[in-house]
Amino acid sequence: MNILLTGASRGIGAATLAALEASVHKVSGHSTKGGDGLIAADFSDPAAPRALWEAAVEKLGRIDVLINNAGIFEGIDVDASDDEWHAGWGRTLTVNLQASADLCRLAIRHFREHGGGRIVNVASRAAFRGDSPAHWHYAASKAGMIGMTKSIARGYAAENILAFAVAPGFTVSEMTEEYLTGRGGEKILADIPLGRVATTVEVAETIRWLATEAPPSATGTVIDVNGASYVR
Repeated sequence: MNILLTGASRGIGAATLAALEASVHKVSGHSTKGGDGLIAADFSDPAAPRALWEAAVEKLGRIDVLINNAGIFEGIDVDASDDEWHAGWGRTLTVNLQASADLCRLAIRHFREHGGGRIVNVASRAAFRGDSPAHWHYAASKAGMIGMTKSIARGYAAENILAFAVAPGFTVSEMTEEYLTGRGGEKILADIPLGRVATTVEVAETIRWLATEAPPSATGTVIDVNGASYVR
């Protein structure tokens, strides 16, 4: 399969890229700044999703799977100024949700010309249980991604266009390892019945399965990878 993967430079994205390439799929990866064979696109720019899509199509010829993994996690306090508040919400929703929506739209139009395809959106546990007082906008962006995924699944299944989502909880990565070994780690682990946070490899394997092997009847599914820290 030919796959476009956003946010492929680190964490879950890098692990997913490795898992897909090990499964002998052809992957066009993306990161904000590019390099190491990744296509550069800054999703804070509304024109970036289309530019990325067109570059990936040119590189791959045809895309069978879109994986929306790129996202940001930036706090904004309720006591921030109105301008700061609106800027924080705007940036998070643009990068996390609007860019994913733009790519899904382009993918659907492309898939219609090629007999179908798959979309996997990487959301978050926060979509269902919320997040910290500084991250309303992050939780809202991920809840929006879940709603979008289900709408796509219901709207386009008859055209063999399938949509899935993954909702990880706290995940070990380069960005979180220091926090886990410090004062925040004990509190996080106490909230996870499994007794440890998920690894990027575990989340990546879930994404890989949905992108390449999950049965069509599973379209619309959201898989939690959070050690039972939130169950639905």
